Amino acid sequence: MGSSTTYRNRRPEVAVVTGATAGVGRATVRELAGSGTRKIALLARGSAGPAAAAEDVRAAGAVALPIETDVADYDQVEAAADRVTAQPGPIDLWINDGFSAVFAPFTEIESAEFRRATEVTYLGFVYGTRAVLDRMLSRDHDTIVQVGSALAHRSIPLQSAYCGAKHAIVGFTESLRCELLRCGTRVRVTQVHLPALNTPQFGWVLSRLERQPQPVPPIYQPEVAARAIFHAAHQPRREYWVGTSTVATILANRIVPGLLDHYLARTGYCSQQTSKPTGPHRSANPWHPVGSAEGHDFGAHGSFDRRSHRRSPQVWASQHRILLVAAAGVLGAAGAAARLLTRP
Repeated sequence: MGSSTTYRNRRPEVAVVTGATAGVGRATVRELAGSGTRKIALLARGSAGPAAAAEDVRAAGAVALPIETDVADYDQVEAAADRVTAQPGPIDLWINDGFSAVFAPFTEIESAEFRRATEVTYLGFVYGTRAVLDRMLSRDHDTIVQVGSALAHRSIPLQSAYCGAKHAIVGFTESLRCELLRCGTRVRVTQVHLPALNTPQFGWVLSRLERQPQPVPPIYQPEVAARAIFHAAHQPRREYWVGTSTVATILANRIVPGLLDHYLARTGYCSQQTSKPTGPHRSANPWHPVGSAEGHDFGAHGSFDRRSHRRSPQVWASQHRILLVAAAGVLGAAGAAARLLTRP
């Protein structure tokens, strides 16, 4: 894939975000709208969440197009892409973020639940990519962002469906990237792998755990992810790792995967649960959005604000690695010169 300086430096006119109404998707929509993206299509299920996200977009001075879409249904995704292309116009940026998950040991997950989580989390990305790719190839530019996870490289217990789907997205995207390289297009596809985040999903995800699920610390606010996704959309490269914990997890899995197996077998159950028991009437969202009928808007944040980091120095370093390498080179040269000048 060749790079285009002109394209990479301009802001997308029309962006599409799946899973746009809560968590990382909602934070990303706000980041896009607040940073100059003029028109944003919001793909998600239900009505309350999309309506609230659309208000965020309009408050920032951008045009919002909420489209009720189940990303596990290709016909719905294709229809959404058609609608966006017709009005407000050609799609410059497509961000795949929608997902579903089940917190439970694999032996306690029903086949229909596993299939649903896979269809939303994996096939939702495949369908979104497929729906927009022909349109982008005909224009010979534009960007697709796959929102990934550290769990796409290192699986953990109690999330077999989610981890399997995220691994599959990496395999699919790497295959697609090779094909794009071969045809010489300027269409870019990039992956952004995220750490544990303070999002509302832990309050609605299907869970059979004895205690309420939680992200594995350290926890970051969804705005950290949104800023990284925005940067990746404008400076696309093969992939980005967000958060020191993501870097440590991926690298450790490359070096000592067996050791991590045993470590996670001992710690992976407790670290994903709070001390509060799961209530008998907990709502879950695999097939229907939680709270939509009541007009509930979950927003971007979950219930872990006090424990969450608002910034990540690692993200800044990752985004400015050329500058850091250059600075290190300058310091190294200065040090060498100083040693030469001080020799007797």
